[in-house]
Amino acid sequence: MSMQIVNPGLLTTVQDKGRFGFQRQGVIVSGAMDTFALRAANALVGNEENAAALEITLMGTVIRFETDSLISICGGNLSPAIEGEPVPLWRPLLIKQGSTLEFGPCRSGARAYLAVAGGIDVPPVMHSRSTYLRAEIGGHEGRALKAGDRLGFGLPTELAAGYLKARQSALRARRWLAAEWFMGNEALPAYAKEPVIRVIRGREYDAFTEESQTAFVTRPFRITPQSDRMGYRLQGETLAFKESLETLSEAVSFGTVQVPPEGNPIVLMADRQTIGGYPRIAQVITADLPVLAQAKPGDSIRFAEVSLQEAEELYIRKELEFERLTKAINLYLKAR
Repeated sequence: MSMQIVNPGLLTTVQDKGRFGFQRQGVIVSGAMDTFALRAANALVGNEENAAALEITLMGTVIRFETDSLISICGGNLSPAIEGEPVPLWRPLLIKQGSTLEFGPCRSGARAYLAVAGGIDVPPVMHSRSTYLRAEIGGHEGRALKAGDRLGFGLPTELAAGYLKARQSALRARRWLAAEWFMGNEALPAYAKEPVIRVIRGREYDAFTEESQTAFVTRPFRITPQSDRMGYRLQGETLAFKESLETLSEAVSFGTVQVPPEGNPIVLMADRQTIGGYPRIAQVITADLPVLAQAKPGDSIRFAEVSLQEAEELYIRKELEFERLTKAINLYLKAR
């Protein structure tokens, strides 16, 4: 069971939830930018949520499937089509052997996640299959995918295998089939064109002037072209310190908002470094990281402050909702 990369597009990599447990040795976590979309795509094809999938950025990726496969596409809408026919997101799809899946113009979001039943079968490195591009480890040969690459699949779960088998006869007359059920908008993060990203105060929040503290949560910031998987560089109101400030390098995490001396914030993303020395004005809450991950250069975002308790409650609520969602998906896959 495998697929071939015909065109890698702008940037396509193998990702799972990340490489945890090695930051003390200086190894970054990496992993999917939008972990909700990754987890949802895996759930829809019966995988465990940390299975490796493809993270497809903005446009252009073309993939040929060399076997009948159960797949799903979640996250940004990059106009996916099979043999020229548009296909839906957020639901299981069966694709026939020899068919080609193509991603066209980006209609919303920035990243789509393609999961296949059984997961992408690449060797794990430090307990993860995620691609860490700068260190050239993980994923497929430690690099972004290129034309001609072949990726194998692991063994699908019994649920996924049964679902595919029950529908293979119907697939003979078509290039693809979509499940009648899908994940509705109410189950998705609050993806938006100009999202409001909720934050809690960072460790050095009080080192900024009152004017800067107010501007941070009232003025929009634009994501600049110098942004990537390591961090989003923002442009907007310049943030100033009350006085000259020197800080020691300390641990940072996904969503840490640092402010360099010039006053333009940087939001650290999936490929962030393990420590940082710039003052931290805020921390993006976990529930809103998928929303931020779907923003792209040129987009505007706003920040809104919440309490630590609110952030924790939102996280717990989202996790409970996802657990219920996974159980419902398994019931649908079982009712074949």
